[in-house]
This record gives sequence, C-alpha cells and structure tokens, in this order.
Amino acid sequence: MTRRYWITLLLGLSCLVACASAQDAYPSKPIRLLVPFAPGGAADAVARILSKPLGEQLGQPIVIENRGGAGGNIGADVVARAAPDGYTLLLGSSANLAINPTLYKSLPFDPVKSFAPVSLVVEAPHVIVVSAASPVDSVADLIRQAKAAKQPLAYGSGGVGTPTHLAGQLFATRAAVDMRHIPYKGSGPALVDLMAQRLNVQIDSVPAVIGSIQGGKLKALAQTGKDRLPILPKVPTAAEAGLADFEVIGWFGVLAPAGTPQAVVERLNSAIRAALSEPETRALFDRQGARTTANSPTEFASYIRADIDKWAAVVKSASIQLD
Repeated sequence: MTRRYWITLLLGLSCLVACASAQDAYPSKPIRLLVPFAPGGAADAVARILSKPLGEQLGQPIVIENRGGAGGNIGADVVARAAPDGYTLLLGSSANLAINPTLYKSLPFDPVKSFAPVSLVVEAPHVIVVSAASPVDSVADLIRQAKAAKQPLAYGSGGVGTPTHLAGQLFATRAAVDMRHIPYKGSGPALVDLMAQRLNVQIDSVPAVIGSIQGGKLKALAQTGKDRLPILPKVPTAAEAGLADFEVIGWFGVLAPAGTPQAVVERLNSAIRAALSEPETRALFDRQGARTTANSPTEFASYIRADIDKWAAVVKSASIQLD
C-alpha cells in the first residue's frame, strides 16, 4: 500500500508539474483571433490594430480569421466549441454578446457560460447626426421638433436589430418622444437619405459618420459616450447636451472558450493591457473614435452581464425578434 501510495503521489505531482510547465510556456504557437464579422468593418479594424502589439507581447503571431454570418453568432459559436487551450480566441462585441441573446429566439452558445472573458479592448460611442441642411442644431432642438411634429420623426439604421436601430429606440425612450424606424441594408444608404433630408436623424458609429461630419454634410449634435472624443472634441456628450441616462457604447473585447486555464487567461489579460498601453496603439484607436479600455477578466464578465440586461430591456420594449 505504501509503495502504491508513493507511486500515485509521484504520478500526480509529475502531471501537475507538466501542466504548470505547459502553461508557463504559453503561447508556444500562433494564436487564432476569430472575428465574427466580415472583413472591412469595425470589428475587423479593431482586430488588426490589436493583433500586432498583442503578438509582440506574447511572442507569437496573432492570425485573424473572419467568420461572419447570423449577426456574429456563427463565429462566436466556433470559438465556444474550440479547445480551451488559449489558441482560439474570439473578438466579441456588444452586438453579438449583449444584443443578440435577446434579439434571437435561440443561440447555439451561451454568452455568459460558453466563454472565459479575458479583457475589454475598446469602447466606441455613437454620434447623433442630422443633415447639415437641417434647422436642428442641438439635442434639445431635436426633442422639441419631435414633440411638436404631427408625425413621428424618421430615423435610419443599418437594419432591424442593429446597434443603430436600438440606439434610436433607446433615444425615443429616454427623450419620451415618438420615432419611426426606417431600416436599410447598411448604414451607408441610410446616411445618403439623411443628408438629403428624407430622414430626420440617425445615431451611428464614428467611422460611419466622421467623414461626412468633417466634410460638412452632417451635423453632429452629440456623442453617446461618457466623455468627449479626441476626434470630435467640440461635440458634447448626450448628458452634456441635456439628455441624461442615454449612453450607447459599442464595445469589443477578447474572450476564450469556457474552461481555458486561469493562468492562460491571466497571461492574455496581461498582454492585452500592455499592448493597449502603447501610445501608438492608443493613437490608432483614437482615429477610429474608440477608447482603449482594458479591464480584468472578472470586471469584463460583469460588464457583459450588465450590457445584456440593458439591451434586453430595449429589445423587449420594441418587440424586436429575429429567427
């Protein structure tokens, strides 16, 4: 019995040492960062800015793989089913992890249980814009116009259930006004109609509207984050513009499959923090209208749960449902 006890103990210790060594050596090969949206969009831009400094911190290349479809659900499911070894990661977003759980009748993954949150990467507020020819010059003007109008003001979006759609719905709720949603196949066509004053207002991402604002085709009434953006320093926050409790913040963060060893999660978290602290990385994100915002795995998990609750209320109030 004594001999058998010592053999079992030694085998157990050997396994622990081997596992610890494997984690200490992480990463020993390239890491796949899966972007659950098509190339060329905001998620893709975030991944490509992050991949270089993160790869340098980890000593391994970050290989970006775009796997779009079903509003980001297909790519998220791929990562949820991947081996929990730290070599397949997800660039998750507010769209597929916070909005989709209520928007879709069912998901192939659980946004909370299927992943090990690593860190938030960036937050990206939206901008409330009107045509440059519009008589509306402020959020207060817009609310007055909405309350005085005989017909609900029309706002455009990139499609049913998109962040631009839900941002307009949330604005209507917070401002206590009636708004009529006009969905388009993408933000671009909606913005064309906004500039031509066939729509009254749109709430869209900074990359989508910054060129038209700077080119004098759109007026920015407010941005929807907590603080003013370096790229739009004269544009007030919604709170500064008089609309309290109206924040629309798109976010992107890194997650691993559930069950990934904590040591690996912490190694990734430390590398992301270091990558985002580099001035060049921050400057690149500033140009996208995004703010670098690393946090701990525990904080990121709480952040996701709070955002799910926030958007669930908006989706349910608007009775939006996708198959």
